[in-house]
Amino acid sequence: MTFDHDLDARGLLCPLPVLKAAKRLRSLGAGQVIRVQADDPAAIVDVPHYCTESGNTYLGLEEVDGAQHHFIRKSA
Repeated sequence: MTFDHDLDARGLLCPLPVLKAAKRLRSLGAGQVIRVQADDPAAIVDVPHYCTESGNTYLGLEEVDGAQHHFIRKSA
C-alpha cells in the first residue's frame, strides 16, 4: 500500500503509538495516508478505534517481519 508519511512506533506501548499517530496526523493534509509501524499487541485494537473516534479512515493492517503496519487516511 502506498503512503505519504511513515511513523515508526515500534517498541512503544499503549497508548503511545496512537498518541504519536494523532500528533503526526495533525500536520498532514486531508486525504494523505500515514503508515504507523507498531509491535504492541494492543495497537491492533487501539489504532482502528482511534480512527473511528477521530473520523479518520482506517485503511487496514499488514503484518511485516513481526510488526504491524497500520494505514490511516486523514479526514478533511
